[in-house]
Amino acid sequence: MEFGFSTEVKVRFAETDAQGIAHHAVYLVWFEVARIEYLARFRGGYRELQAEGVEALTLAANVSFRTPARFDDRLVIRARCSEVRGARFRFDYRVEREGELIAEGSTGHACADALTLRPTRVPQWLVDEIARAEPTPTE
Repeated sequence: MEFGFSTEVKVRFAETDAQGIAHHAVYLVWFEVARIEYLARFRGGYRELQAEGVEALTLAANVSFRTPARFDDRLVIRARCSEVRGARFRFDYRVEREGELIAEGSTGHACADALTLRPTRVPQWLVDEIARAEPTPTE
């Protein structure tokens, strides 16, 4: 699976446990950082969705850990949007330290009307932008 987008994070002391290892929950925060930066490349990103009355809700999250990240590590978070169907979309992630895979995961999302929270299709402008950015066909 190819990843055309990445961002960097540095493991902060507050993100570690007593052993100096990054807490498992912080990986979801790093996924969110990558996802928001990924979307920011397209017509205002998440803020534009909100301005149009659309919220992107998280429905599922999965992380598989390979080796620990530690305080002060510099990590690369790779992200790609692998599926866009109707109201739903999915992101895949790889967390690397100096090229070594330390964790991978995915998050599932759905667009919803901001007032009613009823599902609504991913806006066509975003579908088109993702289709241009990713080698995988989207709907």
